[in-house]
Amino acid sequence: MSRKVSKVFEQSGVIPYRFRNGKIEILLISTRNYQHWVIPKGDIPNGMSPPDSAAKEAWEEAGVIGQVDANELGTYKYRKRGRIYQVKMYLLPVEIVSEDYPEANQRKRQWLDVNKAIRRLKFSSLKRILKSFFQSKSIFVHLDAGQMNFSIDVYTQCPESEETP
Repeated sequence: MSRKVSKVFEQSGVIPYRFRNGKIEILLISTRNYQHWVIPKGDIPNGMSPPDSAAKEAWEEAGVIGQVDANELGTYKYRKRGRIYQVKMYLLPVEIVSEDYPEANQRKRQWLDVNKAIRRLKFSSLKRILKSFFQSKSIFVHLDAGQMNFSIDVYTQCPESEETP
């Protein structure tokens, strides 16, 4: 007896984040029916890279713009309407938050600290991605106050010297 192999549909998504009062906040959005809190994600159009597609979803679903980090954080799978989806996740440091964006009338959005965001998310595999990145690493933030730019360096252990890179 042969086993039917289900097609897995590829998607990409972002974890939009910002710094407020020295802490990281993550932006969650509601599903269109307001039943769950999720992250911006969607199908990857033909000819578009997963990070570019993730940036597009961030704009359409959450109204945020930034430069997506091309390093994949991880993947998670979920089922919806009998289909299996696999989502490639990326970080998005948010530079612009707009009140006028394509799905503004269809979704709510909420900035939360990392622990609250993890508790609100629906999918345990997505929660694990956030936990593994934001809770198990030492994160060093470099701020350029004049330009309001920042970057993040992540270490699995603290660097040897006291200087930050």
